Amino acid sequence: MSTPIVQGWCPGAHRPMMSGDGLVVRVRPFRAELSAGQALALCELARRFGNGTLDLTSRGNLQVRAVTEAGYPALLRELGALGLIDADPAVEGRRNILMPADWQDRDLTDRLCTALLSALPGFPVLPEKMGYALDTGGTVQLADGSADFRFELDAADNLILRADGAALGRRIVAATAMRSLAEMIQWFHETGGPSNGRMARHLRTVPLPDDWQQAAPRISVRPFAPGPAPGGTILGAPFGSIDATALGSLIDRTGASGIRLMLNRLFWLRGASVTEAPGFVTTPGSALLAAHACPGAPFCPQATVETRALAARLAGTVPVALHVSGCAKGCALPRAAAVTLTGRNGRFDLIRDGAPWDTPTARALHPDQITDLTEAL
Repeated sequence: MSTPIVQGWCPGAHRPMMSGDGLVVRVRPFRAELSAGQALALCELARRFGNGTLDLTSRGNLQVRAVTEAGYPALLRELGALGLIDADPAVEGRRNILMPADWQDRDLTDRLCTALLSALPGFPVLPEKMGYALDTGGTVQLADGSADFRFELDAADNLILRADGAALGRRIVAATAMRSLAEMIQWFHETGGPSNGRMARHLRTVPLPDDWQQAAPRISVRPFAPGPAPGGTILGAPFGSIDATALGSLIDRTGASGIRLMLNRLFWLRGASVTEAPGFVTTPGSALLAAHACPGAPFCPQATVETRALAARLAGTVPVALHVSGCAKGCALPRAAAVTLTGRNGRFDLIRDGAPWDTPTARALHPDQITDLTEAL
């Protein structure tokens, strides 16, 4: 099998990516939030220009899939009119910002986000997959999110800036936070970081200065889960796939004021109490949210296997992390899992305690052969 092509960049609104079913157009909602009107309009755009689904990505963004090249310019104009994208493509591509779901107007997180949005155009250009986490909400929420520069709080609620991959961060103050960030970005450039692509990878070969390692971030607590939440309801999207019609109907039916996008394929339906939501996970502990699977074939040209039907069938059969990957890239979970199934030439390789590109313990399994994974534990 040929080696999967790693693009080195993520699709955006101004720079969509061609997939097996058409263009993938990523929308990065500002502050990870959409008003009810924006959400309903985006659902309609997914039906008009795409395949009627929205992908909720690992960074809490939304993707419209199966967009035709002919329809793309009109979709881009509509997204701009909704205020969901930057007018400047260069800024749009760099706006990889993770937000905690419980931010409030004018709180520390909101102020940091405003400052970061203002400062981004003036920062040196970074590798396109690099991003920022503003993990300054009421609890730790973004520790598992993909980010390279992390604004966090220590045990005493003092602000720190931590390079991803380092155990400790630098104590800073909000008033000069962007100046501190600019210094870290400059250090990353001067020490050859762009050639490594990501901060954590860079720190494996280049030591971080001692004065950037002063304080530990606060300890993570129980993460958010589907169910009732202050001022609304948290819902889960199995495999990150959201049926646009189902989401639109849910917003209309409940009178929700909007949604906030979260990590772990969750979103916060604001201003609405929901107990039944067909197509979504409403209670904690769902096996569908614990399993990972990319779109697979025929939606991705690099995949030779269907993935999500198998993942749904196997979800819950093992009490550990399960990843079904269409190819060795591992887009849905680019790291190790207890059990990984990697598609190769129409069949699956089984990897135990590894990533999709690691050496398998069993090869060329037909999907019908994969019924009991307990032997892999």
